[in-house]
Amino acid sequence: MEKFANIKALMFDLFGTILDLGGSLTPFIARFLEAKGADTPPERFWDQWRARQRIEQYQDTLVMLGHSGYLETVRRAFVYTLNLNNIQTSRDEVKDFMRAWQELSPFPEVRTALERLKSRYKLVILSNGDPEFLDHLAKNRVQWDFDDVISVTDVGAFKPHPAVYRYAAISRLRLEVGECLMVSANSFDVMGARACSYKAAFVNRYQLPYEDSPYLPDVTVSDFTELADALL
Repeated sequence: MEKFANIKALMFDLFGTILDLGGSLTPFIARFLEAKGADTPPERFWDQWRARQRIEQYQDTLVMLGHSGYLETVRRAFVYTLNLNNIQTSRDEVKDFMRAWQELSPFPEVRTALERLKSRYKLVILSNGDPEFLDHLAKNRVQWDFDDVISVTDVGAFKPHPAVYRYAAISRLRLEVGECLMVSANSFDVMGARACSYKAAFVNRYQLPYEDSPYLPDVTVSDFTELADALL
């Protein structure tokens, strides 16, 4: 499309955009809750956990006591959600359960769409994840050789901190921010990128509302097939 003629790189969020978090983790959650004799539906537990994780990330950036890392905020949010549902769990049980995050799988149409997009754009991960964790997921779970894998750890703050988007474009890829397009299923991520003058695509897989913000996505799609159609 003409509006994307200047775009040289697509910056992909990973968690929830490329990787199906709920689909990957809910079976693990269901088995865990059943073993605990808990009556909390696994889908509700996941929704609570995911929402709390975002709060943990925002708090981590705001208090500026040192970047804790993605998996640590996931662990803290898990403990919070366990307490919210009155589920007693030991530290070792929490540690064992966290291994489920190594088994995340991509949405089924992702790799086919990436194959289409690679002929026109640099394909880059820009994620809140920890560097070694991202490398594992890209190589072993997504099974795709991205042009770069960029972690917010390099900046020391979680998205949507503006330094993340500027660092990725300017310092890492040597591009102007207007030459980059953020692809994310998280509306806060799209908003943050747009506020830094990126173009952005909102992959609205679950028909969720967008932020009450003037920084709107340039295109909204339901999956990566529609994304490739829109960008080629």
